[in-house]
Amino acid sequence: MLLYLHVPFCRSKCGYCAFHSQVLSDDALQVYLDALMREIALWGDRLGTASVETIFLGGGTPSMLPAKAIDTILNRVARTFSVSNGAEISMEANPESALRDTFLHDVRSSGINRLSLGIQSLNRDLLHTLGRPHSAKQAIMAVERARQSGFGNINVDFIWGLPGQRLSHWLKELKAIVELAPDHLSCYSLTIEENTPFEKAYDDGELELPSDDDQSKMFLYGSDFLELQGFTHYEISNFARMGYQCRHNIGYWEGADYLGLGPSAVSTINGQRWMNTKDLSQYAEQTTSGEIGEHAETLTPYERMEELAMLRLRTARGLRLAAYKELTGRSFMEDFRPMITALHQHGLVKIRHGYLNLTKRGMLVSNTIIENLFEAMGRLQQMKC
Repeated sequence: MLLYLHVPFCRSKCGYCAFHSQVLSDDALQVYLDALMREIALWGDRLGTASVETIFLGGGTPSMLPAKAIDTILNRVARTFSVSNGAEISMEANPESALRDTFLHDVRSSGINRLSLGIQSLNRDLLHTLGRPHSAKQAIMAVERARQSGFGNINVDFIWGLPGQRLSHWLKELKAIVELAPDHLSCYSLTIEENTPFEKAYDDGELELPSDDDQSKMFLYGSDFLELQGFTHYEISNFARMGYQCRHNIGYWEGADYLGLGPSAVSTINGQRWMNTKDLSQYAEQTTSGEIGEHAETLTPYERMEELAMLRLRTARGLRLAAYKELTGRSFMEDFRPMITALHQHGLVKIRHGYLNLTKRGMLVSNTIIENLFEAMGRLQQMKC
């Protein structure tokens, strides 16, 4: 089982972000920690000493928590579940909060062995556009401090396709990123999310994104550059040096069971899925009443197949065709041969060793390919009904 803990606090809300978070206060922190302890205990009673293979503290900004609180959380998890020896224990952090006093040294001592730094850019103007609360200097210092604190597995998050950014800017940024010597990079294209300040600015014509051609080249040339630097492009947005792929995310992509704790966290266990309420006060009440997880939905084989296809097609390995037959009793190629043939002829997919995977150019239009596949699956489902 994978374990995810959501920390719902941020210093401020970035204009592009749609994840749930709120401003941290002493009162809110105490409510959160008390409720999280209750939820851990509740799931310990329900699941017993379930085996936990990876732990991921995400948010929000987990590095805004006191190091002592993180130590307390991890100790409670270790006492409640059976955490595997050598488990990957990741934590997201922002540079400015990670640089507090001895914070990085302390959380490393508590058991965090993989650090994911949300840097997003090393350009001052782009950091300002994104609303990030740190400087490029702080970002570089955070990577250096993490190494000094004993972290041997460091990921850095960056965003490309930003307003005003051009191909030459992104390639220059990548060269600077590589000089930081991270073990893993997550390079995401900017997505205009619903109900964010960026959506309003974009709709009002105040936000000009790079051309489609420039964005395509950013992805393709950027990927080529990182592979030449020794990084494996193992998922659309993720690159890793040998042996440093994120085990937690791989678990998601391969359909492992996962338990999500904290406000807005999602869980999927034994084909059952539920989502915690986003409201902190309501979350605290539900951890007291034991209502958490009581309104789970059962995923149908069709829903499970949709999700498997969506997640696996994002990876370099691709979708195992036999998995489709295991879930549906049908042949993937027989059901979707015209579509797959057309995609193959256009150089967007490959089929080898029983796997269907997207080429790099296919990854560029992955959302469209997956949407079309979902539509075809939906039509097939209706025919069966």
